[in-house]
Amino acid sequence: MSKTLIMKFGGTSIGTTGGLNQVLGIVMTERENRERLVLVASALDGVTDKLLEAARDASTGNQRSYRRTIATLRQRHFSLVEALHLGTTERSALQADIDRLLFELLDLLQALAQSPEAKPDLAIIDQTIGTGERLSARIMAALLRQNQVRSVAVDATSLIVTDDKFTNATPDLHQTRELVASHLLPMLERGIVPVVTGFIGATPTGKPTTLGRGGSDLTASILGVCAEADEVWIWSAVDGIMTTDPFIMDNARVIPHLSYDEVAELAYFGARILHPRMVEPLREAAIPFRVKNIYSPRQAGTRIDGEVVPPAATNSIKAVTMIPGLSLSADHHGSMAELIQRVDKALQGAIHAPADALIAAQSSNSSFICFPISTAAGSEAIFSARSAVEMQLHQPGNPQWLITSVSIITVIGAPINRWPDVLKALENFPLLGLVQGPSAASLSIIVATVDAEAVQEAIHQLILNTG
Repeated sequence: MSKTLIMKFGGTSIGTTGGLNQVLGIVMTERENRERLVLVASALDGVTDKLLEAARDASTGNQRSYRRTIATLRQRHFSLVEALHLGTTERSALQADIDRLLFELLDLLQALAQSPEAKPDLAIIDQTIGTGERLSARIMAALLRQNQVRSVAVDATSLIVTDDKFTNATPDLHQTRELVASHLLPMLERGIVPVVTGFIGATPTGKPTTLGRGGSDLTASILGVCAEADEVWIWSAVDGIMTTDPFIMDNARVIPHLSYDEVAELAYFGARILHPRMVEPLREAAIPFRVKNIYSPRQAGTRIDGEVVPPAATNSIKAVTMIPGLSLSADHHGSMAELIQRVDKALQGAIHAPADALIAAQSSNSSFICFPISTAAGSEAIFSARSAVEMQLHQPGNPQWLITSVSIITVIGAPINRWPDVLKALENFPLLGLVQGPSAASLSIIVATVDAEAVQEAIHQLILNTG
């Protein structure tokens, strides 16, 4: 019997009674196969966006709007609880717990509304948007208890210690490992199935933080390392990691196996199914993980581990992704250090993300540089980012830069001997830049946004024809 399994359930998986019943069935099955189970809960689908909206309304003093949002969230969670047919005592206790959390949330929003600061307090924002996971974890734990599984909801603020970079905090593995050993492992030894809130942590002084959008994956990864798990499973509503975004191309297919390097590149370059920072802790601890479909639990999904197939043994291109980016070009050359610092300042302020230059190139009389904009920053991030960079750079006395929204198409698992095939498939498209990833697991192609979907489709067709 395997010992410890960490299972993370996404918001689309647990937002309905059907999804929660699937969770229950999966837990019942895996209890027979594992000595210890830890569940990680995301917020219900769309709840974090609603909480961000409430925080924005509070920061502008729009009390009526944020109160209406909280009332809507209360009704949604209560309706889900009612549909689960819990026992009277369990249901009443759960509803009281939900109300307590929402009253605490209203107090936070009131404090935000009354703050004299021009910019919203990011510490309060983090405390606000982490409420969704606290609600869903309690619902999952109640459902398990109703079905004779010893379970308790655990706020990750008592387990995961982070720095104080609010909205995108980084966990401290050493301190977290100590708390996991003293708080979580004793529960597992007593046969309890804890449901840990994803996405959130706390500073050493106890201030709640969040790990960035999609951070529940990182929660599962960190807990897997600190609990010395055998595996980590990420449950979603798709069959595994796909050759491309299945919501864009209906002929996407499952990739059975990926290396840590390949999946890290996939996550960084836009595979929305995984958080970009979750891979490295598991890689360092040599813990394999899987991505599986909650509605098809018997399917193997995609396994990710340290096994690397030598390039000579395969010619297959595994996947293609697309993310937005900003390109900057100018009719001059010189040091780009100050430019990158200015762009970094703009992006940190607008989308709370650093400026990672994907490619920088110069000739005797021109310069070009491109910055990817992570999908984890949200669908509107590219617009906020471009506006902020334009304001930062278009000031009197600064060198003139042409700022353009572009798309970055990344081919995953492409050995160098397949590059001619990729470029031949794109011979009718103007390419703005090419760059190989440092791990040699990816090739990124910068194209005009208007060409992006057609370029992605052309490469995906190449995958289907030759994979």
